[in-house]
Formats: sequence, C-alpha cells, structure tokens
Amino acid sequence: MKYQDLILEFETKLEALETCSDDILYKAETGITYTERWIKSLRDEVVKKGFGSIEEEIFFFKHIKPQIFSKLIYYSKLFKIESKRPRSSSKFQIKYLNNQIDKLQVFFNDNLEFYHYYRRGATSLDEQYFVRGKSDLRSNTDFFNFYIDEKFSTCQDGTVAAIMAYDMLIVYLQQEIEKLENHKENQNIHLMKHSSRLFWTGSKTELIELIYALHSSGAINSGTADIKEMASLFEQLFNIDLGNYYHTFIEIRARKGSKTKFIDRLEEALLKKIQDSDA
Repeated sequence: MKYQDLILEFETKLEALETCSDDILYKAETGITYTERWIKSLRDEVVKKGFGSIEEEIFFFKHIKPQIFSKLIYYSKLFKIESKRPRSSSKFQIKYLNNQIDKLQVFFNDNLEFYHYYRRGATSLDEQYFVRGKSDLRSNTDFFNFYIDEKFSTCQDGTVAAIMAYDMLIVYLQQEIEKLENHKENQNIHLMKHSSRLFWTGSKTELIELIYALHSSGAINSGTADIKEMASLFEQLFNIDLGNYYHTFIEIRARKGSKTKFIDRLEEALLKKIQDSDA
C-alpha cells in the first residue's frame, strides 16, 4: 500500500513522543501539532496521486486515514480532559474521570448502528461510507467539522477515527482511575526498583505483547493474575516504565498482518537455537 511508509514514519514519531516526557499536557499539545502536520501531508499525497480503484479508495478511508486522524481526536480530547482535571483528592479525580468516560460512551450510543457495522467488519455499505462524494445524513461529524474536505473526506472516515480515538481515551482514563485507586502500586515499585540488574533492551511494545500473551495463556495463577500486577512486576524486573500498556495493546489489536510479531520472532529464535544445538 502506497501510504504505509508515511504511516510507519508517523507512528515512529509518536512513539518517540510518548517516551520523551511524563508531562501529559506537553504530549497532547505536541501530538496535536504532529498529527495536524501529518494529516496535511497525507492530504497532499491523496490529492496529488489519487487512487487506482474504488477498492483502493475505500481501503484508504476505512483503514489508513483513520490511523492518523484518530490520534488528532485523541490528543485534542486528552488535552481538554487533562487541562480541566481537578488537582484535589483522589475521590474527586476519580469522579471526574468516570464522568468523562460516560461522556465518551454517549458517542458510541449516538452512532450505534454504524459502530456495530464497523465492529463486525461489515463491507456491504463501504462504497456509501468510504468513497468521496457520498452523503449520509446520519453521519455525526461532531467537533472535527474543520477537517471536512470533499477531496479528502468521506461521510464516515471521521466516525471510524473517533471510534478508535475514544477507545484509546477510555482505556487511558480507566488506567488513571486504577492508579488513583491503588496507592500501593508506586510504593511497591520503589521497594523493588533496584532489586534487579536486568534491563529490557527490546521495544516496550514487544514486552507488552509478551505480557499479554502470558496473561492470556493461563500459565500464571491459572489465568487469574491481574494484568496490572503482571505489568508492574515486569517493570520492576526489567527496570522499565511501560507507560500506557492498555493503549499499546489496542494498537497491537489494530495491526494489519500478524498481530503477534514478537511472539513469532521468539518462536523462530527458539527453533533456530534448538536446531543449532542439535547440529
């Protein structure tokens, strides 16, 4: 796909942003700047090169553009939520964050018909939803009206981007609530911070993929282990901050092609080790 290199470069840029600072407002502001720039670059490419077929156009507006557009919605909403977040007790912060989750859920309820269409992987209405020049009076463009552009928009690509963005936001908010509810988490990290001399030298995404694989396998506590507890343990063991691992897992789920890239590599490496040992 002709636009995949641009998407890969964009995701690499955002991954660097996510690891460079703990200041969430800085990340949101910078993320907005990045995504606006990349959306404009992507638009220029589309206007200049166009598409070779209806199928290619549908694929772009259903799968490619929303990957970047969703980040703009995500960072814009994240900045608004965090800038108004109360700095008082945990109780009031939790109430505020739960209220924000409820507001995001309203979007899914308002777009329930399309949400189910998209989630079940339906394609029967793709030409109506993801080809430019079509209209849908049921489409809810909400706060991204500014980006409606007849050369670069369809009636539902923005809704797909919003679904992706709101999924990420809800996961982020749930994680923040969990942090507030479990004050012992940071204490445990400090207690064990220097207990290991092992360092994870792969990517954070690879370690998160491994943690979720172990969690899903049922090999730890017969499958009853809490994912948060497992992530905390691996952070302590390998001296690493995994950041928003729920968010990363959503991105793993959304991968095109193999969703288990690191697990596949582990299998190849182990098989090679066994073959070399038997030689």
